[in-house]
Parts: sequence; structure tokens; C-alpha cells
Amino acid sequence: MIDGIPIFDCVIHVYDMTDENVNSQPTARHARDHMAALQTLARVLPVNADYPVITRWSPEDVYDMVFTRGGTDLAMAQTVPIYDWYEDWFAPVKAQYEMAQKFPGEVLFCGGVDPVGQGLDVALKQIDVQVNDMGARSFKLYNGHIEGSWRCDDKELAYPLYAKMLDNGIDVVQFHKGSPFGMQNLEDLSPLDLQAAARDFPEMNFVIHHAGVPFFEETVSIAGRFPNVYVALSGNLNPYFIMPRQVEEWVGRLLFEVGVDKLLWGSEAAAQGNPRPYLEAFIHQFEIRDALRNDYGYPQITREDKTKILGGNFARLMKVELPAPQAPASDLG
Repeated sequence: MIDGIPIFDCVIHVYDMTDENVNSQPTARHARDHMAALQTLARVLPVNADYPVITRWSPEDVYDMVFTRGGTDLAMAQTVPIYDWYEDWFAPVKAQYEMAQKFPGEVLFCGGVDPVGQGLDVALKQIDVQVNDMGARSFKLYNGHIEGSWRCDDKELAYPLYAKMLDNGIDVVQFHKGSPFGMQNLEDLSPLDLQAAARDFPEMNFVIHHAGVPFFEETVSIAGRFPNVYVALSGNLNPYFIMPRQVEEWVGRLLFEVGVDKLLWGSEAAAQGNPRPYLEAFIHQFEIRDALRNDYGYPQITREDKTKILGGNFARLMKVELPAPQAPASDLG
């Protein structure tokens, strides 16, 4: 909890970007280095300068960063099924599961499958295993690949995954959208293919990560129209220190057209370092500047809004309880 606001981070990763995990594909090393460069650029604060980027993280080290030093109450360790360049995926199933097992009171396990990389039959079986044997509470899917991209509205590949998840009691599925790495095709990461899926599976909740940037306009339109589509600000609040107007514009637009109840905080730790400075800046400093409010009609963000974004909304979505918010320190004398 930071200044009385409980924190539920919707996306952390126990990732492995070491040379040993990079496979022999021609684009693999370039893509890994591009991923690492993007995360390095995001670490604009001295507090995060010493955290390694190209490394294999352990559950204990991620816990220390996110919870002990980061002020987080709950977090979801998310598998990332990028098989294009990594022998054991970018954020392997086993590593996320181990973190949830070691810290069960604070970490939820998010599984991951891929119907092309694994084959549909294996992916469906893995959903059963990851839910029933490993306790997965949600799934992270990554449908854009160098080869083997698939659409979220594919009735032969994607729809059986959603049906299997629902059969297992899982009603939150999450997608990496936008933010391509290496030489991926940008269009394969567009959120437009979530429209039919959200319409055809109204009982499923779909989460668009990274606010879909650079498909931000599309993300706003989709999340604003579909009641079961949420927007994860996973990494989108972190650049506030270097491009405050842009972050204010993203948040203001989302508040205005999507609504605060569908916005989720995600730190992207360990990739983007200790989340505490980003959280403190959002809680204590972040406002929508008058120029944006006057020119576009964006509402001013409130403490209640921040409380919902930083944990309340995701707790409701995942059906878990957070500590009750408390009065800010300034109100306690």
C-alpha cells in the first residue's frame, strides 16, 4: 500500500532474456536486444539504473523488487508465450508458477498457451493442466509472431481456447497488443481482431495490454464500445517522467471515452524496474493539465480514480479482496 492506496499490479514477469534462452532463429538475437533496449529506455530513474535487463530473474528477486521495495500488495505473474526467439518462452510458465507457489498470499499465477506454437490440441490440454494442477487464474495470449501469427477472432484456433477457459471457470483472458519487438509485423498485433471475439463471448473479459499503443485510437474505440473489454496501462504510466503530456493525454482520453472502471495498472516489472517511483508519481503528482481538459473535455483524475486504477478494478475483475483504502498521510496530520 502506498499512501493509503492498495496496489494490485496486473502484470509482472519472471522473465529470461539470457543468451542461453535465445534460440537459433536468424532474428532471435536482434529481437532480444530490441526488447532489452526498450526496457532500458523506460528506466529513466537512478533507482532503476542498477537492475539488470538481460538476465534470468528469480521469483525471490522479483518479489524483492515488486513487494519489499515496490509497495505492492498483490500482483499477477504472467506467462508470455513468445516462442519465436526463446527456447523456454520470454516469461516461462514454470517460472511464473513457481513465484505464485512461493508467495501464494501475494502472487496470482497467469498461464499461457499458443495454438500454433504448441498446436491446438496441446494448448487445450495445457489450459486444463495450468488451471486444475497449477492454479492459473487467467491466461496471457500473444498472437503476433514472426511466423505463425493467428487472429483472436479465428473460430478454429482462438475460439476453442476461450471455450476451454470458460469450461475451467476462467473468465479473464489477456492479450499483448501493439508494442512489437524486433522485426514482427505491426499489423499482427492490432486489437481489431478482439471485436468479434468480445461479441461472440460476452461472458469472457478481454484485457488489452499496453493500451494497444501504437493502436491507441483503436483500443479506445473498442474498449469504449464493448462492456467486456478492459485496458491495461501496462508500462504506459512509467514514461510520465520523460513525456508527461503524452501520458496525461492517454489517461485523460481513456477516462473520458472508456471510463475509469475499465482501466488497470501494470508495472511490467521486472522488465521496467522497481515500480515504486512510478506509483508514487502517479499518486502524488499526476493530474490532467488544464490545456487538455479545456481543449478536449477530459475530466480531472481523482484519488478515487487512482485507487480504482491501481488495484480496485483488477481485484473486482479477478474476484479477490484487497486491503481497504486508507486516508492519505496528509489527512492524518
